[in-house]
Amino acid sequence: MAEEDKNKDDAPEQEPPKKKSPIILVVVLVLVGLVLAGGISFFVTTKMMANTASSDVSNNHDPGVFIKLGDAKEGILVNVGGQKQSKFLKAGIVLEMNPGKKDNIADNKLTQSAETKILDTTLDYLRSAPLDQFAPAKQEELKKQLKDALNDKLGQGSVYDVYITSFLLQ
Repeated sequence: MAEEDKNKDDAPEQEPPKKKSPIILVVVLVLVGLVLAGGISFFVTTKMMANTASSDVSNNHDPGVFIKLGDAKEGILVNVGGQKQSKFLKAGIVLEMNPGKKDNIADNKLTQSAETKILDTTLDYLRSAPLDQFAPAKQEELKKQLKDALNDKLGQGSVYDVYITSFLLQ
């Protein structure tokens, strides 16, 4: 009898193989799906937020100092279109200046050197621009190019924006 017990202990018992429960498989698939959906939504959200943030960067600045160019009532009067054209432009142009640029702004007013540079650059730009540049459809482009020309002359970041308050081409 002792030998029979000994033989029973040595022989491995045959157990039927365990079947994996379909519930565990479903739970694993749901968890993988949730992680995948969370990763995709995170990626899409960060890309959308990055695009939104980059477009708003140019508008996030300290309040600027508004300076009207030329005569307070009349604005700027300049001949445009070259010497062969007898066209005149009367425009009210307001610049939003960076108050942090101390070499351009002192006590919320333009310094004399900055005023001279701004008027010279503005008049030179308007005189040299072709007539088709003054079309209403191209006004935004005109303002952007004038802003770029002024920032090149005064230092980058000096002019936040250019506003045209009146515009008469005759």
